[in-house]
Amino acid sequence: MSFDFDAVLDRANTDSVKWAKYAAGQGPNEAVRDVIPLWVADMDFAAPPPVISALRQRIDHGVFGYNQPTRSQIDAVVGYVARTFDWTIDPEWLVWLPGLVSGLNVACRAVGTAGDAAFTATPIYPPFLSAPKFSGRRVASAPLVRDSAGWLWDFPTVDAVLKSSQAKLFLLCHPHNPTGRVWNDDELWQIALLAEKHDLVVCSDEIHNGLILSPSRRHRLFATLSPELAARTITLMAPSKTFNIPGLGCAFAVIPDSRLRRAFREAMHGIVPHVNALGMVANEAALTLCDDWHAALLDYLRGNLRAVERAVAATPGLDMRPVEATYLAWIDAREFAADRGIDNPARWFERHGLGLSDGADFGAPGFVRLNFGTRRALLDEALVRLSRAASL
Repeated sequence: MSFDFDAVLDRANTDSVKWAKYAAGQGPNEAVRDVIPLWVADMDFAAPPPVISALRQRIDHGVFGYNQPTRSQIDAVVGYVARTFDWTIDPEWLVWLPGLVSGLNVACRAVGTAGDAAFTATPIYPPFLSAPKFSGRRVASAPLVRDSAGWLWDFPTVDAVLKSSQAKLFLLCHPHNPTGRVWNDDELWQIALLAEKHDLVVCSDEIHNGLILSPSRRHRLFATLSPELAARTITLMAPSKTFNIPGLGCAFAVIPDSRLRRAFREAMHGIVPHVNALGMVANEAALTLCDDWHAALLDYLRGNLRAVERAVAATPGLDMRPVEATYLAWIDAREFAADRGIDNPARWFERHGLGLSDGADFGAPGFVRLNFGTRRALLDEALVRLSRAASL
């Protein structure tokens, strides 16, 4: 079966957060209108046909009362984890969530007490920096470093920060947003040793596990390193990124340890709603019926990534390291900005018709994040604008 990722799907004047940002009357700068939005992490592709079919069938039933996970919906997750990662999980380990960000916030509330620290490495998806603060926790962090091959951990610095901060929780992003790294087994084991050394709970955001673009990489769930590590790990996953259904609000945590799972559930009480019926239906279909669509998507995204790599390499002042996963390019615009006296590259590109995420929100001013999960023709136009704006 073939899938048309080049189809023009007009998201303007819909409920799209991504596209509404630059619609008339929305932004602080009324002069900015012709802006291609490549910022927030959703793709401009239709959901997989089996997901749409399953949703139509559920809607045709016509009754939308309070729902609970069905046997087949639970089996879909258990089967997906076993088939994809060779990890046999007990259905009792599952905790359903309306979104992965909810899971990050619940983890911060469930581990330690007010005033304790949660550690993460920067640059990082912004909720990793906000969730601890919302939970009365401190943020402890250490920067990732770069070499010619990509982004790396500075483990001696991480060790020192964990010791000085007396952190209780390690917030891991794997694959990493925004750098696109897929942490290898050696890196995961070093994180595991630090977690054991400092007696940390690890909350591992693995939402991009289905978006591995590098043929030399595979995704290894952190919790599968050993049963002992699984007992101190909260694994967060969702179909939303891989199958482009974030608006349907379905995620889940896998928590093998009963005490940690109980603390997590208790932290949810009264503030986290159940997953809606349509989200559950979409999750089941995505994890069981969409392998062909998924394979075609990855091929298309690899082509898009090559286009981004060529454009950035040809643009003086811009640089990016290899993207192994996600549909997000993390671009270093600091040299470009310094040469031109620009204090905010994201704002500069926005003025010239390209809406990117501001690296400052990720703890890395001077960088921008470009979402290449869109149709090729639109991406090509966006890359023309990127090069043109960088040459002015």
